[in-house]
Amino acid sequence: MQLDRETGSGNIIRSYSAGELRINDAIYTNHVIVSADDIIENWTPPVIPEISSVDFTIALRSRPELILFGTGIEQVFPPLTVMTEILRQGVGFEVMDTAAASRTFNVLAGERRRIVAALMVR
Repeated sequence: MQLDRETGSGNIIRSYSAGELRINDAIYTNHVIVSADDIIENWTPPVIPEISSVDFTIALRSRPELILFGTGIEQVFPPLTVMTEILRQGVGFEVMDTAAASRTFNVLAGERRRIVAALMVR
């Protein structure tokens, strides 16, 4: 899936396909956490049923208003405790497939929102 957005400042997710994510002009084949200003490569969460809020600590460091969790080619919800613990910190948490999370990230980052996307590539 090819994504388009006018160029501007900050990170732009250009495309996503199973196993590959293109942010700006770089290609990532491992899970990443991306904000408008940073890309954290090689994010290593466990499989989704075993994921916890601790796995989102890096995403929470930038004090986002919202975390988009892209779960790969299919939307898969993490344990309810993950969402509950992040919401208790005053941070929104949305779960969607990585293609949808990428599109949403671009729109919200373009609006200069404090957004972080935690994206599973596979």
